[in-house]
Amino acid sequence: MGTGSGTALTAHQLIGLLVDPDGFRGWDEPPAPDRADPGYRASLDRARERTGLDEAVLTGLGLIGGRPVALIASEFGFLGGSIGVATAERITRAVERATDERLPLLALPVSGGTRMQEGSAAFLCMLRITAAVQAHRAAGLPYVTYLRNPTMGGVFASWGTLGQLVLAEPGARLGFLGPRVYEELRGVELPPDVQRAETLAGQGLVDAVVPPQELRELLRRALTVLAAAPPAPSPESAPAPTPTPEPTPESDPDAPGHPDAWDSVRRTRRPDRPGARELLRHTTEELVLLDAPGGRGGALVRALAVLGGRPVLVVGQQRQTPEHERPFTAADLRAVRRTARLAEQLGLPLVTVVDTAGAELSARAELDGIAVEIAHCLTTLLALRTPVLAVLLGQGSGGGALALLPADRVIAAEHAWLAPLPPEGASAIVHRDGSHAAELARSQGIGARHLAEVGLVDEVVPELPDAAEEPEAFCARLGQAVGAALGALAAAAETDRLAARAARHRRLGDLR
Repeated sequence: MGTGSGTALTAHQLIGLLVDPDGFRGWDEPPAPDRADPGYRASLDRARERTGLDEAVLTGLGLIGGRPVALIASEFGFLGGSIGVATAERITRAVERATDERLPLLALPVSGGTRMQEGSAAFLCMLRITAAVQAHRAAGLPYVTYLRNPTMGGVFASWGTLGQLVLAEPGARLGFLGPRVYEELRGVELPPDVQRAETLAGQGLVDAVVPPQELRELLRRALTVLAAAPPAPSPESAPAPTPTPEPTPESDPDAPGHPDAWDSVRRTRRPDRPGARELLRHTTEELVLLDAPGGRGGALVRALAVLGGRPVLVVGQQRQTPEHERPFTAADLRAVRRTARLAEQLGLPLVTVVDTAGAELSARAELDGIAVEIAHCLTTLLALRTPVLAVLLGQGSGGGALALLPADRVIAAEHAWLAPLPPEGASAIVHRDGSHAAELARSQGIGARHLAEVGLVDEVVPELPDAAEEPEAFCARLGQAVGAALGALAAAAETDRLAARAARHRRLGDLR
């Protein structure tokens, strides 16, 4: 799909791609009689004749994989999918009905924005739609949007981008300011890639770019995860268990000794060591990766998943190798925070996976506020009311690793490590060269079992001898540990869990 003047699929065609056979039932009532001036009324009549629709949007109930979903689908052929008062009223009623019937909601906007013929009255209706969407989200119900080509103006700046998952059509033009308006106001053309779906996905503003033919299966799997969320246990039905501290290596006579730290660093850098994506593929019962286009080689992994029978949101760092450098950027960190907020909105546990050689170090990263984004990640995760479980999978270098570590519980692979800098960088600071990296790695207490001694790591999952030699077996052991930890966190009352989290972080760094 390019960035042309409209989407290739009509509203009916897209709905037909998504819903089960004979699985759509419309909700729409005829709009009120037009009170427009003759010229505008003639435009409406032509749009109705051309599209066979009475307004620029269709709403109704659809079945996707047998699951009922409320649908709102715009029609670009009807006055560019623009939103007038009647259009807004139809959308608002559909959102309210979805909320009343506790249905997940899927919006499929394609629009040039507000209908200019109706002026401020239509523009203000964006507030009406947004308020209905906010009430739907506040009820704990999923809201997913699929932005089609083009989605512009007030639609993009309100209900179009408020989805807990924001998906987009490949090549779609998405933005607030139309290119013709920009050229008129600025006297120059808007760079064509600024408003492309792929560009926004790279900035963490869109969760995934999905061809229409692949959207049904992604939605089916995503709704399977979202619908699997169990009700929160009440204190009467599921009392919080008394936590049992994990034995430290010193207090457990059967615990293995500390691996050599420099050896662990080298093992985590092996190209064949499983990373976050491999871990998810080996351990999840259901998985929906939310990757940007071309992002399968990117530094961030985001996913909806069922893990140990529990629906979760996952955000993790995909490991770096010398052959595939993946700097962890400020945009990645913004996506981490978006995922954390989404987990809280949906009432799902958040699982973070730490495996990074460090955040991006560049002039651009400084200007993009990477240090500020690290700080915001820390405060967001610390304040999150939903359970947070961190997995220290491999490399844990610098602030980029620290940003994903605030959690109720941390599980570490045996050779995983955490350090302020890679050992070579620490050596450069201390000794003015990198030749003392091994010595510093061994002296800094960066290994998983040392991290258990200072209160960060709660459980160390063994590697026999390391994860690269037995990837499936290692991932299975780690997955079992993650599932058990999620179960323990789910059984705890929220107030007790949050109090324990605060106490945990107050003690971090003290030897047990």
